[in-house]
Amino acid sequence: MKQRIFMYLFIFATLLILFQYANAKRVFEDMDNKLVGRTEQLRKYKDSVAVLYNENLELSHFNFERNEDAIGYFESDGYDVSALIPFIKDELYQLNLTKGEHPIIPYASSEGRRMLINTVKMLNHKWIIADFSDGEFWGELFITYHVSPEKQVTFNLVESFLYPLQ
Repeated sequence: MKQRIFMYLFIFATLLILFQYANAKRVFEDMDNKLVGRTEQLRKYKDSVAVLYNENLELSHFNFERNEDAIGYFESDGYDVSALIPFIKDELYQLNLTKGEHPIIPYASSEGRRMLINTVKMLNHKWIIADFSDGEFWGELFITYHVSPEKQVTFNLVESFLYPLQ
């Protein structure tokens, strides 16, 4: 009797060990497959990030914040560039508040509307591009600017165009 109990315990323990081995092997293979999939996905994401980084670097080429020469131009005159950039943009946006037609935008607006500058991008220490619209017509401006020692900003329209209605 005792011998049979040990035989049954041995068979039960062997079956339990086989079950645990098969289960652990399946779990390990499943985790390994997930790891391989995640590694491949990570490689794709890293490639995507590298492509986006290069694209961002290319798009920000004409950007005042990345142009060391333009920043150095203002810093050599004693300006705090981090405060000067918003100041120049605000001065340009202040022109939207003038009565009558806009002083820089050379196009008349639709009836009952006003041409307003919407977006401003500073290219360097001398040039700005901006877009404008009155809600129906829109266009873009190429503006030069100069900051005097008294912190007065003067704008000069170089080129502009109005998109045709579609």
